[in-house]
Amino acid sequence: MRDPYQVLGVTRSASAADIKKAYRKLAKENHPDRNADNPKKLEVFKEANSAYELLSDTDKKARFDRGEIGPDGNPTSPFAGGFRGGGGRPGPDPYARSGREPPGGGGFEFGGGGNPEDLFAELFGGRSPFGGGGGGGFRSPPQKGSDVAYRLVVPFEDAASLKPQRVTLRAGKTVELKLPAGLESGQQVRMAGQGEPGAGGAGDALVTLEIGRHKALRRDGDDVRLDLPVTLAEAVAGAKVRMPTVAGAVTLTVPPGSSSGKVFRLKGRGFSRADGGRGDQLVTVLVDLPGDDAALAAFVAGWADDRDVRRDLGL
Repeated sequence: MRDPYQVLGVTRSASAADIKKAYRKLAKENHPDRNADNPKKLEVFKEANSAYELLSDTDKKARFDRGEIGPDGNPTSPFAGGFRGGGGRPGPDPYARSGREPPGGGGFEFGGGGNPEDLFAELFGGRSPFGGGGGGGFRSPPQKGSDVAYRLVVPFEDAASLKPQRVTLRAGKTVELKLPAGLESGQQVRMAGQGEPGAGGAGDALVTLEIGRHKALRRDGDDVRLDLPVTLAEAVAGAKVRMPTVAGAVTLTVPPGSSSGKVFRLKGRGFSRADGGRGDQLVTVLVDLPGDDAALAAFVAGWADDRDVRRDLGL
C-alpha cells in the first residue's frame, strides 16, 4: 500500500481539515456511483478510503508517523523492505493481513532485486531460516482468516449525530459499530477480528458506510439545509412553524414580514466534525402561494407596492 499522505496528496504537516478536504475531493471524483465502468477510479476510491481511515484517526496517524504501523494499519515488520540496510525505518509486511501467500512461499517479501538465498547464505551460514532443506530454523507464521466486506446504510440523522449502529455479521453475530467523526459516504471502517477464522486468528470486517437520504434535509459540508415552505399569511404576519432537524422536530419562530429566501441558522444541528465540533442547520424560508386563488388575486388587484425591489440588479 502507498503512503497515505501521497495517496491524498497532502504533506505530513497537513491539518485535519486539509486531510478531510483532500479526501472528500478524491471520494467525489472517484465514487463508484459516478464511475461504475471504470475500475481504475474504483481502485483510487478504495485507496483514498484506506488512507483517510488511517490519517483521520489521531492515534493511528501518530503511530504511523512514528513508524510503528504501516499504511495498512498493521505493525511494521523488521524484515519487510528487503533488508536494504542504511539504518532506515523498517517498512510494513504487505502480506500480514492480506491472506495471500508471498512470492516463493515464504513469510516475507524481499526487495532490491537480489536472490534471497544469497542473503540467507551471508546471514545464516547457508541455511535458510524458513526450513525446508536446512533442517530447522523458523517458518512463516500461521495466516489470518480472510477479511469480509460489508455495506451499511446509516440513517441520515444517525450519521449526523454519530449514533452507534448494530451490524449483523455473516455468521449471525450482532456487534455495535461506532461511527467515525467526520463521517463521509463511502468511508470504510475496519472491525478487527470480525472476519473469517484462520489458523493465525480471524480476519477483519471491512464495513463501507453510506449515508441514507432524508426526505427533507440535505447535507452541505458539515451543515444541514432545509427549505421550509410557509404560507403568505405566515410570512406576512409571522408564525411558529414545526420543522425537522437531525435531533427531531422543533418549532421555528418566523418573524412578521419574512421574505422568501430568508435564512435562519440553528447552531450545532449539523453533522459531527472530525475535530469534535458540529455544523449548523440552515433553514431557508420559501413562501408558497396557491396556484389559483380568486380572493388572493382580488386582494392584490386592489393593493399597490411601489418599491423598486430590483434596483440592485442594475437593469
